[in-house]
Amino acid sequence: MRRLALRFGLDEQHSYWICGRGGIPLLSKLCMARPKELVCDGCGQAASAEHIARRLQRLEWTTRFRPVHINTLLLGAFSPRDEQDFLYAPGGEFHGEAALLLEAAGISTAGRAADAADAEFQRAGLFLAHVLECPIEGQVNLELEMERVLKARLAAVATRIRRSLKPKRVMVVTEALTPVVEDILKLDLGCPILLDRGKPFRLVNSAGENGVARLREALLGNARD
Repeated sequence: MRRLALRFGLDEQHSYWICGRGGIPLLSKLCMARPKELVCDGCGQAASAEHIARRLQRLEWTTRFRPVHINTLLLGAFSPRDEQDFLYAPGGEFHGEAALLLEAAGISTAGRAADAADAEFQRAGLFLAHVLECPIEGQVNLELEMERVLKARLAAVATRIRRSLKPKRVMVVTEALTPVVEDILKLDLGCPILLDRGKPFRLVNSAGENGVARLREALLGNARD
């Protein structure tokens, strides 16, 4: 009986047996197999249907403003949880990461629709992508766990950059990528990787330095190339 169960991909612990004529056991339909857990191919996290739907929505928003030829790819750690912090979200005001990146690019948002600001960002040949295309979910707060999650996605990100995005250069932004900087430098992206004195460009101020100003200076220098 065990052989028969295995033949149908079943095991004896989850099987029901009935006896047919002459005492010959017959295999009945077993309990349904547990559905496999979905994994998001944009971030590697366990994903519900809602998670996948939100990711597809972000992809739709982002694709609208992808330059035909990307001059500078800004590579962040993970997509923001709040839509107002997500650069390519339509409508409303820009906050958080989105507002800081537009400021660094010298793009005013005052009195302008979100689409207009994003279109100017696009015309400048700038494009934003994240190692994790979705916000972090659950309790991934410890530095070592965050490093593990980011490292697991780097090979897929490198393939996307090299084969699909094909930018002239990649600028690593946001402090969250600091633990994996050396790993990023080892990737074959098909273009130069730019850092701020060996670290990711920061979007916040620290130790008397204006992170946005330093990123703006770097972007202006690359725009002249």
